[in-house]
Amino acid sequence: MCLTSSLALMRRQIIAFTFIMLTPLAVFAQAPETTEATMKSMISAIQANSLPDFVAQGDQAFQEGMTKEMLASINQSLASRLKQGYATTFLTRLNQQGFAVYTWKMEFKDGNDDVLIFLALKDGKIGGFWLR
Repeated sequence: MCLTSSLALMRRQIIAFTFIMLTPLAVFAQAPETTEATMKSMISAIQANSLPDFVAQGDQAFQEGMTKEMLASINQSLASRLKQGYATTFLTRLNQQGFAVYTWKMEFKDGNDDVLIFLALKDGKIGGFWLR
C-alpha cells in the first residue's frame, strides 16, 4: 500500500508540473509599463474629450488625422460607460507594417459589450489607436 500511495503522489506531482510547464506564457504576458500608461492616457483623453491630450504622443500623421469631431463621437459613445468603471486586460503584441501593435480587452462594469483596444507604436510615437 505504501508503494501505491507513493506512486499516486508522484503521478499527481508529475501532472501538476506538466500543467505548469505547458501553461501558455500569454497568461503571464504584460505590456511594457510605458505602453500601458500610454493606453491609459488615451482612455483618459477620451473621457475628458481632450483632443490635445489624445494626440500629444502621436506621430505627425496621427496628430493631423484626428479631429475634434472624431474624438467627440468616441466620447459620446463611451464616456458614460467609462465613468461607470472598466478593467483592461493585456492580450498580445503584434508586429504589423513596422508598428508594434498592442491589444487589450476592455470590460465595462455595466456588463454590456466588451471593447478591443489596439495601440500602434513606432519609435515611441502613436501611429494608431482603435476601439472595436
